[in-house]
Amino acid sequence: MAMGLSCVLAACSTTPVGTGDLGVVIERATGTVAVVNTSQQTVLGEVTGLGDLSHASVVFSRDGASAYVFGRDGALTKVNVLTRRIEARTLQAGNSIGGAISQDGKLVAAQNYEPGGVKVFDAQTLAPVADIPAEYAPGKLSRVVGLADLPGKRFVFSLFDADEIWVADLSQDPHAPTIQKFTQIGHQPYDALVTPDGRYYIAGLFGEDGLALIDLWAPQPKARKILQGYGRGQTPMPVYKMPHLRGWAVAGRHAWLPAIGRHEVLVVDTETWQEVGRIPVAGQPVFVMARPDGRQVWVNFAVPDYHRVQVIDTQSRQIIRTLEPGKAVLHMEFTPRGEAVWISSRDANLVSVIDTDSLRTLTTLSLPAPSGIFFTSRAARMGF
Repeated sequence: MAMGLSCVLAACSTTPVGTGDLGVVIERATGTVAVVNTSQQTVLGEVTGLGDLSHASVVFSRDGASAYVFGRDGALTKVNVLTRRIEARTLQAGNSIGGAISQDGKLVAAQNYEPGGVKVFDAQTLAPVADIPAEYAPGKLSRVVGLADLPGKRFVFSLFDADEIWVADLSQDPHAPTIQKFTQIGHQPYDALVTPDGRYYIAGLFGEDGLALIDLWAPQPKARKILQGYGRGQTPMPVYKMPHLRGWAVAGRHAWLPAIGRHEVLVVDTETWQEVGRIPVAGQPVFVMARPDGRQVWVNFAVPDYHRVQVIDTQSRQIIRTLEPGKAVLHMEFTPRGEAVWISSRDANLVSVIDTDSLRTLTTLSLPAPSGIFFTSRAARMGF
């Protein structure tokens, strides 16, 4: 009985730890992720052995305790951010660039370049559930980009080489998903976003000026082009790095989007999907990311301007500050309520934590070649 009581007391003395203020930073050169605390602005520890993280992304389980890390080498790794240990790992493809987790948190999907397609796994064990080859013609597989979760145990993704968008529905039988295909959506979709309400899927087009949009709430959804010819009559600049749309740059009724091959951010009315403005910026935008309250949009750039970050006030549509946090800024991530933003500077081996009100640097963290930054608040957000 005394032993039983001592065990109870020992259990009671253990302080529970939540996951709401945790996150991970990719250390791309070493196959490592650093687990960080966003409230304390500290590094808690590291997890090694994750392979090629030169183009890595992360999604989180419903409870925020598990980070699913998608490596460039096709590895999918489940990391417990509380214990900082690998719980499961599978080498599921030859070349992969990201993934998504289903609305109910039970399925994890990886988008693959090689072999082209999407593979779906059980979120608990990483056991294979479904294989969706992106075969758009006999024997031809497309690279897959822009994978996002949709309500109803569905995933939406774009086929770069096929000029198509597919929606995979796994609600009836996860092992035999039904596929809805949208063809001729525009040339070379390169990345995409889902609006915060899950209604619109927007794919950027690398092969032409414009974007493809699908209203997923429509009785019979169709793909249509928006912002066609935004660079009409002007010589396009060389593109040094493909822009990304996964920053959910939707603030209020406006979307803020990078213009391919231009030093501009496009402002789009989400009621009409017409351009209502464009903002000249310091270089070719890579990420255009909205602060959670939508009052600011932060922009980073491709070479040779990749040491800069610009802050746009969404009310005045003016650049209010140009920051230089370090060489080779690769990613930005806002804290859950947006009072601070974390910025990785790969070549400076630095992560900067910046107050989004005063725009003052609160602290810096020394990490080797940091790239992607992902906080557990993403677990509660669609498209993340």
